Amino acid sequence: MTGKGQGFGFPGFGKMKELTEAFKKAQQVQEGAKRLQEELEQMEIQGESGGGLVKVVVSGNQEPKRVEISADALGEGADVLSDLVTVAMKDAYNKSTATMRERMEDLTSGLELPGF
Repeated sequence: MTGKGQGFGFPGFGKMKELTEAFKKAQQVQEGAKRLQEELEQMEIQGESGGGLVKVVVSGNQEPKRVEISADALGEGADVLSDLVTVAMKDAYNKSTATMRERMEDLTSGLELPGF
C-alpha cells in the first residue's frame, strides 16, 4: 500500500465547507426574495406624462393600481389622451422594472457559488 497516512480522504471533500456556506447564502437569498416580493406588491411607483396631466401608478411588480387623469387632459381629445396614458404607463413600467432589478441586485450581491 502506498500513500501512508493519507486516510480515506475523498477528492473534493475539502470543499464541503464552501458548498455548505453557498447553500446557506442561497437560502438567505431565497428568504430575502420572498420578503422582496411582498415589498414590491405594496410599493406604489408613479409614471406620468404631459407634465403631470396623466399619472399611472403600479406596484413594484408592475400590477396596475390606478390612473389619474387631470381635467386639462380631457380637453386634449381622445387621441392625445390615449397617447398620454400610454406614455405614463410606459414610464411607470420602466421605473418599476428598474426598481425590481436594483433590489434583486442588492439581494444577490456577494453570492458566490464555488465552481460556477
